[in-house]
Amino acid sequence: MRVLQIYRNGRLAGTLTEEDRRHYVFRYDDDYYKDQGLPSVSLTLPKTRQEYRSEHLFPFFSNILSEGVNRRLQCVQWKVDEEDDFGLLAATAQWDTIGAVTVKPVMVDEYE
Repeated sequence: MRVLQIYRNGRLAGTLTEEDRRHYVFRYDDDYYKDQGLPSVSLTLPKTRQEYRSEHLFPFFSNILSEGVNRRLQCVQWKVDEEDDFGLLAATAQWDTIGAVTVKPVMVDEYE
Protein backbone atom coordinates (compact mmCIF):
# COMPACT_ATOMS: atom_id res chain seq x y z
CA MET A 1 0.00 0.00 0.00
CA ARG A 2 1.21 3.48 -0.91
CA VAL A 3 -0.20 6.77 0.35
CA LEU A 4 0.10 10.38 -0.80
CA GLN A 5 -1.09 13.43 1.06
CA ILE A 6 -2.87 15.77 -1.35
CA TYR A 7 -2.44 19.52 -0.86
CA ARG A 8 -4.43 22.31 -2.49
CA ASN A 9 -2.67 25.68 -2.36
CA GLY A 10 -0.44 24.34 0.42
CA ARG A 11 -3.30 23.12 2.62
CA LEU A 12 -3.85 19.43 3.32
CA ALA A 13 -6.97 18.46 1.38
CA GLY A 14 -6.91 14.68 1.65
CA THR A 15 -5.10 11.42 1.02
CA LEU A 16 -4.75 9.29 -2.07
CA THR A 17 -4.14 5.61 -1.35
CA GLU A 18 -3.10 2.88 -3.72
CA GLU A 19 -4.23 -0.27 -1.92
CA ASP A 20 -2.96 -2.29 -4.88
CA ARG A 21 -2.73 -1.69 -8.64
CA ARG A 22 -6.52 -2.13 -8.97
CA HIS A 23 -7.81 -0.25 -5.91
CA TYR A 24 -7.44 3.47 -5.31
CA VAL A 25 -9.06 5.61 -2.63
CA PHE A 26 -9.20 9.38 -2.40
CA ARG A 27 -10.42 10.66 0.96
CA TYR A 28 -10.88 14.28 1.94
CA ASP A 29 -9.24 15.32 5.20
CA ASP A 30 -11.92 15.78 7.89
CA ASP A 31 -11.15 19.47 8.50
CA TYR A 32 -10.91 20.25 4.79
CA TYR A 33 -14.16 18.43 4.06
CA LYS A 34 -16.07 20.24 6.81
CA ASP A 35 -14.92 23.72 5.77
CA GLN A 36 -17.56 24.81 3.27
CA GLY A 37 -15.40 27.73 2.16
CA LEU A 38 -12.76 25.44 0.69
CA PRO A 39 -13.17 24.20 -2.89
CA SER A 40 -13.01 20.60 -4.00
CA VAL A 41 -9.69 19.26 -5.26
CA SER A 42 -11.21 18.86 -8.71
CA LEU A 43 -14.57 18.96 -10.45
CA THR A 44 -14.43 15.17 -10.74
CA LEU A 45 -13.93 14.78 -6.96
CA PRO A 46 -16.56 17.14 -5.53
CA LYS A 47 -16.93 17.59 -1.80
CA THR A 48 -20.34 15.92 -1.92
CA ARG A 49 -18.69 12.71 -0.70
CA GLN A 50 -15.77 12.37 1.67
CA GLU A 51 -14.36 9.19 0.09
CA TYR A 52 -14.04 8.03 -3.50
CA ARG A 53 -12.97 4.60 -4.74
CA SER A 54 -11.77 3.53 -8.18
CA GLU A 55 -10.19 0.59 -9.99
CA HIS A 56 -7.87 3.05 -11.77
CA LEU A 57 -5.89 6.07 -10.68
CA PHE A 58 -8.40 8.91 -10.74
CA PRO A 59 -8.17 10.83 -14.04
CA PHE A 60 -7.56 14.12 -12.24
CA PHE A 61 -4.32 12.75 -10.78
CA SER A 62 -3.16 10.90 -13.89
CA ASN A 63 -3.70 14.09 -15.91
CA ILE A 64 -1.10 15.86 -13.76
CA LEU A 65 1.54 13.52 -15.19
CA SER A 66 3.76 14.25 -18.16
CA GLU A 67 3.39 12.31 -21.39
CA GLY A 68 5.64 11.08 -24.17
CA VAL A 69 9.34 11.89 -24.09
CA ASN A 70 9.05 13.94 -20.89
CA ARG A 71 7.42 11.02 -19.09
CA ARG A 72 10.12 8.61 -20.27
CA LEU A 73 12.87 11.01 -19.14
CA GLN A 74 11.23 11.46 -15.73
CA CYS A 75 10.88 7.71 -15.29
CA VAL A 76 14.58 7.22 -16.06
CA GLN A 77 15.62 10.10 -13.79
CA TRP A 78 13.44 9.02 -10.85
CA LYS A 79 13.85 5.27 -11.51
CA VAL A 80 10.10 4.69 -11.82
CA ASP A 81 8.47 2.07 -14.04
CA GLU A 82 6.71 3.83 -16.97
CA GLU A 83 3.51 1.93 -16.14
CA ASP A 84 3.53 3.13 -12.50
CA ASP A 85 1.39 6.27 -12.58
CA PHE A 86 1.12 6.40 -8.79
CA GLY A 87 4.89 6.17 -8.36
CA LEU A 88 5.48 8.83 -11.00
CA LEU A 89 2.91 11.10 -9.33
CA ALA A 90 4.72 10.67 -6.01
CA ALA A 91 8.07 11.46 -7.60
CA THR A 92 7.12 14.45 -9.75
CA ALA A 93 4.13 16.25 -8.22
CA GLN A 94 5.68 17.31 -4.93
CA TRP A 95 6.89 20.77 -5.86
CA ASP A 96 6.11 22.32 -9.20
CA THR A 97 2.81 21.34 -10.75
CA ILE A 98 0.46 23.10 -13.11
CA GLY A 99 -2.41 24.17 -10.90
CA ALA A 100 -3.02 24.27 -7.18
CA VAL A 101 -2.47 20.60 -6.28
CA THR A 102 0.75 19.07 -4.97
CA VAL A 103 1.44 15.77 -3.23
CA LYS A 104 3.62 14.49 -0.40
CA PRO A 105 4.44 10.79 -0.03
CA VAL A 106 3.60 9.23 3.34
CA MET A 107 5.66 6.41 4.79
CA VAL A 108 3.32 3.54 5.65
CA ASP A 109 4.29 0.80 8.06
CA GLU A 110 3.86 -2.49 6.22
CA TYR A 111 2.82 -4.19 9.46
CA GLU A 112 -0.23 -2.00 10.16
